[in-house]
Amino acid sequence: MRKSPSRIKFRNLPSSGFKKQQKASVRALEKIASSTQDQTPNTKSRLFMVWGVLVAAGFGLAVNLYQLQIVRGPKLTQKARNQQMVNLRPFMPRRPVIDRTNNVLALDRPVYTIYAHPKLFNKSQSDIANELAPILNKDTADLEKIFQSKKSGILLSSALPEELADRISSLHLDGLELIQKYSRLYPQQDLVADVVGYVNLDRRGQAGVEYSQEKLLERSGQTVRMSRAGNGALMPDHAPEGFLHFDDLRLQLTIDSRLQRSARLALKEQMKKFGAKRGAVIVMDAWDGSLLALVSQPTYNPNEYSKADISLFKNWVVADLYEPGSTFKPLNVAIALENGVIKPDDTFNDPGSIQVADRIIKNAENKRYGRINVAQVLQHSSNIGMVQIIQRLQPSVYYNWLERLGLGQGIQTDLPFEVASQLKSQEEFTASPIEAATTSFGQGFSLTPLQLVQMHAALANGGKLVTPHIVRGLIDTKGHMHYSPTLPAPRQIFSTATTQKVVEMMETVVSQGTGKASQIPGYRIAGKTGTAQVASRAGGYLSNAKITSFVGILPAESPRYVVLALVDEPKGENAFGSTVAAPIAKAVMEALIPIEQIPPSMPVNSVPVP
Repeated sequence: MRKSPSRIKFRNLPSSGFKKQQKASVRALEKIASSTQDQTPNTKSRLFMVWGVLVAAGFGLAVNLYQLQIVRGPKLTQKARNQQMVNLRPFMPRRPVIDRTNNVLALDRPVYTIYAHPKLFNKSQSDIANELAPILNKDTADLEKIFQSKKSGILLSSALPEELADRISSLHLDGLELIQKYSRLYPQQDLVADVVGYVNLDRRGQAGVEYSQEKLLERSGQTVRMSRAGNGALMPDHAPEGFLHFDDLRLQLTIDSRLQRSARLALKEQMKKFGAKRGAVIVMDAWDGSLLALVSQPTYNPNEYSKADISLFKNWVVADLYEPGSTFKPLNVAIALENGVIKPDDTFNDPGSIQVADRIIKNAENKRYGRINVAQVLQHSSNIGMVQIIQRLQPSVYYNWLERLGLGQGIQTDLPFEVASQLKSQEEFTASPIEAATTSFGQGFSLTPLQLVQMHAALANGGKLVTPHIVRGLIDTKGHMHYSPTLPAPRQIFSTATTQKVVEMMETVVSQGTGKASQIPGYRIAGKTGTAQVASRAGGYLSNAKITSFVGILPAESPRYVVLALVDEPKGENAFGSTVAAPIAKAVMEALIPIEQIPPSMPVNSVPVP
């Protein structure tokens, strides 16, 4: 029997229940439709709101883009370039300093700071200590202890020479860090420290020409702009061509290292012999004022300036004043001759003492010389004769001549820390005759040793005051001069005739008087000794303290070179200018003669005629 197709079967419900259910379904459908019709306007408004926001944001972006690209564009472009570029002033070594024969006195050299980082060692600490010890000049065991003290950042050396740094690099050891820098080296050590000076850790000159000639020694490095990558690294492709190039100029001095060495040796020997406090030697070419030697003792090693007494950084021959004593007498004789108040053959009576106002003036050791001429006044260093010579001058005239010589003024040298000489005011000087009297034998005023040399140079060069100087100029490696300082024009003080007569008188001091210890066979030498009291800061003079000196001029027949030897506070009863300073000057002149090729004045072993 064939089955009928399957159909949905409903439970048999009463007809009334079915109708209720049908009505409920209709109401539900009507409610859903009503709800859908209510939500359509809200959705559209939300869409409009979103669209409005997007339009506003787009407009804002467009305005901002206009501001960035058009209004602020140039400023932002410049700001970006500033961030991408860096101003760089490359390190430029200081110029070397050389003497007049091209010996190097100061130069910059690369040195290295070496750090150890034991935690990075690729070998045992013992092995690395064994390899480094001979290079660093340290004990192996000490190095091992140093390595054990820290794991990183151990300073082994702060100024390792380049050749030793290369040896360490060739070992290829991990855990060692080499940092390059430049250091100022003074190959002559203490030989010219008084002249050259030194630079500090900031590479600034602190003394000598390193200080006074800073502008000449510093190369003018140009600041350049270079690009850098996003990580900050410089991009050398954008470096201007030749920006690391620097000149080969060197600062040449007038100093001769050979003469400087001889002068220092002679000075040190005499200072040791007499237990002196300090001393100095100056050698100057009287024709142009160039200084061939300038020695001060004690001194220091500029390579180790931190270990030195800071008082040594100021060269006392230009920074300290002293009373010259009898070495000033030839200048007073020149003043008197120039004014015509004396003649070379005039004589004076020296009884050993003389009263001036309320003071009694005596000769050294109370000596009396009787009737003596002007040359003999210098030979015996007679104070009484000098007082009588200066008494022939009006005090105001004499004072004006002292000012013409430069007393009370500086000398404008190129060495730093120079002080001006001291001279009492004209009112005070002329108020009492004792002032002129004491000045006649070199007391009552003060000057620097270098200024005394300048004055004696005027006797040697025909009466002109020249400017003492140490700098010759900037020269290149081929010897071509690129810059030379402009010096003040020489100033005529005395006539040639006057200076010639004074030099002849000074020659008799060496041949017959107190300067015999400076005689050199075959050469005519003029000179004058001095043994002066040391002035006290509290007034008066220090007891048992004196400063001995000798100033020499050679060759006497054609004067050119002035040599001053000065020894402060030598000990002993026989400590005088003739015994302490004159032998120093002789040794210096003996070294000067072959260096300057000075021919003999007369046959060897002959006696100079006064």
